[in-house]
Parts: sequence; C-alpha cells; structure tokens
Amino acid sequence: MGLFDRIAEARIQEALERGDLDDLPGSGEPLELEDLSRVPEDLRSSYILLKGANVLPEEMQIQKELLRLGDLLAACADDGERAELRGRRDALGLRLSSMLERLRPRPSARAMHARYAQALRRRLS
Repeated sequence: MGLFDRIAEARIQEALERGDLDDLPGSGEPLELEDLSRVPEDLRSSYILLKGANVLPEEMQIQKELLRLGDLLAACADDGERAELRGRRDALGLRLSSMLERLRPRPSARAMHARYAQALRRRLS
C-alpha cells in the first residue's frame, strides 16, 4: 500500500471514529450502479456528465416526446389535430429508429468469420 493510500485510510478511519460519516444520505442502501455497457466506451464519461447535469441524451428526449404525443393523441377529439399529431409521432418514431440503429454495435469481420467457420465445422462434422 502506498503512502497516499495509507494517509487516505487513516483519515477515513478517523472520520468513522468521530462519527462524521454517520447518517449520510443513502447510508445503508444499495448503491445504484450505472449500466453503461451499451454505451461506447469513449462516450461513457460524457453520459455520466450529462446525467449529473440532468440533461437527457437525444434519443431519450425523443422517447419522452413520443410518450407525450401518445398522451395527446389519446385525449384529442379533433380529427385534423389527431392527423397532425400522428404525423409528428410517426416522424419522431422513424428518427428514433434510425438513431438506435446507428448505436447498435456491429460485429467485426473477425467475429463474423469466426461464427461462419464454427457453423461450417458443425455442418461438416
């Protein structure tokens, strides 16, 4: 253990003994760990930063707007307005589908070759 680690541990232990760490918000509750496995590694810190600033990623803003449009459609009685709302909802749905398709990880050529080779071996054996 390095010098800084020992100093940090000593300070934490002193704070525990003084009771400075008692009754902290969330104390005794499980940690909420972020599942960022579907976010590209180079974007993860940006997502965490945006979340801390209460800013939604664009695809989530679109999902939120789609829910709002669905509620408006359910409450709307005017046929012309309903047609306009449906058009906006459908356009946003297409935009979201396109965005999510771009975010979906693509298998590498090596991975595709390995799967093909494995399937070929199974067939030939």
